[in-house]
Amino acid sequence: MKNTFKIYGLILMFTAQLFAQESPKEEDFYKIVTLPVPEGIILEIGGLAMMPNGSMALATRRGEVWIVENPSSKNPYFKKFASGLHEILGLSYKEGSLICAQRGELTKLTDKNGDGKADSYETVYAWDISGHYHEYSFGPKIAPDGSFFVSGNVAFGDEEWWRGEARAKTRGTIFKIHPDGKYEPWAAGMRSPAGLGMIDGELFYSDNQGDWMGSGGIWHVKKGGFMGHPASLKWAEQNGVVKLTEKEFFAERDNRQNRTATGVAIKPENVVDETAQTLFELKEKYPMVQTPAVWLPHGILGISNSEIIKDETSGDFGPFAGQIFIGDQGQSKIMRVYMEKVNGEYQGAAWDFRSGFQSGVLRMAFATDGSMFVGETNRGWGSAGDANQGLQKLVWNGKIPFEMINCKAMADGFEINFTLPVDRKSAEDLSSYVASSFIYKHHPVYGSPPINTEDLKIKGVNLSADGKKLRIVIENLRPYYVHELNLSGIRSATGSWTLVHPTVYYTLNAIPSGDKLGANELIKTNSGKNTASVPSKATKELVSPDGKKSASTSTKATPVTFESIKPLLQKHTCLACHAQDKKVIGPAFKDIAKRKYSATKIMELIYNPKPENWPDFATPMAPMPHVPKKDVMQIASYINSLR
Repeated sequence: MKNTFKIYGLILMFTAQLFAQESPKEEDFYKIVTLPVPEGIILEIGGLAMMPNGSMALATRRGEVWIVENPSSKNPYFKKFASGLHEILGLSYKEGSLICAQRGELTKLTDKNGDGKADSYETVYAWDISGHYHEYSFGPKIAPDGSFFVSGNVAFGDEEWWRGEARAKTRGTIFKIHPDGKYEPWAAGMRSPAGLGMIDGELFYSDNQGDWMGSGGIWHVKKGGFMGHPASLKWAEQNGVVKLTEKEFFAERDNRQNRTATGVAIKPENVVDETAQTLFELKEKYPMVQTPAVWLPHGILGISNSEIIKDETSGDFGPFAGQIFIGDQGQSKIMRVYMEKVNGEYQGAAWDFRSGFQSGVLRMAFATDGSMFVGETNRGWGSAGDANQGLQKLVWNGKIPFEMINCKAMADGFEINFTLPVDRKSAEDLSSYVASSFIYKHHPVYGSPPINTEDLKIKGVNLSADGKKLRIVIENLRPYYVHELNLSGIRSATGSWTLVHPTVYYTLNAIPSGDKLGANELIKTNSGKNTASVPSKATKELVSPDGKKSASTSTKATPVTFESIKPLLQKHTCLACHAQDKKVIGPAFKDIAKRKYSATKIMELIYNPKPENWPDFATPMAPMPHVPKKDVMQIASYINSLR
């Protein structure tokens, strides 16, 4: 009998250990491999292109082009192909030549004598630039007709250093260069268009948060389209492609060029609780305005969005064939996007995918073996990965992660398909889900907090017989808004795993028509048990009755630790840019603590940051007035505990 109890106890202990194991994470399915680079080569990759023979071409911000033979082998061979160019930020292969975007021209590089080095440097087209440091040029991407798309970054003001400017006609635009060198304006309204992408023969681009850009996102670029940043409208009449003038734009939007009594320019700051304007409202009056096909919420799905590529590996890269991947330079990671057309316009869903790269992800390309090469840089820009540069590879190990394959808009909510069957009990419990929607301001301030946020009621769900397709019916869907769906209560049918990425952000530009589920088709059970845990309560700040001195030390406040505050820091995306003891995109919490700010001052700086306080950081912090005061005070208490 004793032996029976021992065996039973061992079984219980083994079962408990089994269920106590954590669900698999990103790294359990996709491995980051660092390629060996010969000593002395500094890549700082600005362009990456695969060649027909399986070799890979790399362009660097230092003006070099390298050919990497056998790039997927243990010992790839690097050979310099070209040098002496000016900050290359894009590279393509076409008909035996490499085409790159330098700072001020599109250049064709050709090896005519077959010695493995470029001996012909041909200017396809040279465009105007003013010489400002921020006038980056990105591209090219090859159009179906064989011409080249290039995008131009804006410059920034001298006195008004926060304001994007188009000091030359290509700045803040996307333009087309034909093989014969003809220049053709294509679209305008860009701010920092680092990521061009040709997806199924159509042009897309990614932009970064900044002035007039509430958050990053992916835009479908139509000829004559305007994406929202007004700098390029200075040249609208000369370029003749965008039928919107500066006068018309600023009649609708206040540029907030205010000065003090002594004539000093005043930097626009976020106004809390204002009646805000949005980009989609401008679109309703001027049809050439294009809203993002997919918003990428700032600090969650990147902060400096970059390359856009499509998975055309036919499943060699995992269960997401045909979907889009987009890099992020600032957070050193890659996101995944599913897009669909509704009423003739693109919209879709975005998830996190893989973080942990050694430097900022700027360029990606799929190899012939189905893996993804990742080119990285962070000099002058900053990134979560603290290496200055990197060449890495993302490899799928063949195991299927528990993920949402896609998320589709329906007339009454969303349809989600999964890679693995879902546990029915968790799926049919409404407490497994949390939904909300929000949008961003369109204003001259650097970035925007989420505004008009609304919690959404889930009316019911319907799970397919095989457990892999889920309909979620939601009240009050809002066109043009981002709809956040958190499925943290969902479990897999086998293994009881949580989703690797339980949160999806769907940009609903249009609500599709179609059948709605009837009340008799919905499960409406709500156990209240699967709701995500609430962050720990704020530590009480003990003060004397007059509010001036600390209370008696006989009563001690509960210490605030990084682990106790971490859920709150994650919830409000603080960890996207800050770490406890190292510089990331923003200063370390320990360095902030050295400033000895009061809790009230920290709250003020979260709601309306002052980038001039931290001149060593290239990326300004966006205003975050949506963070509840009680949460800010708890975060401030943690920061000040690090002194």
